[in-house]
Amino acid sequence: MTTTQETEHLHHRPDWNCHVCGSPWPCPIARSRLLHEYRALPSMLRIYLSAQMYEALEDIIAGGATPPINLYERFLGWAQQSHP
Repeated sequence: MTTTQETEHLHHRPDWNCHVCGSPWPCPIARSRLLHEYRALPSMLRIYLSAQMYEALEDIIAGGATPPINLYERFLGWAQQSHP
């Protein structure tokens, strides 16, 4: 039994940085957990991440910022490399 509660590395809107570590979401810990969670359904992981990417894009545009050029790599590129 542990006395520390595990904290989920979820995104914080509207900046889409990790709520725990402050890294661009999905941060390395979130990526690892997502790969584990969706290990049997890699196509569902890509669908989930695609939806998250478009929500992030909407938030970025609504805030008046220019979307980063690496948004695809940030949300989907790593997942496709992990599951061909």
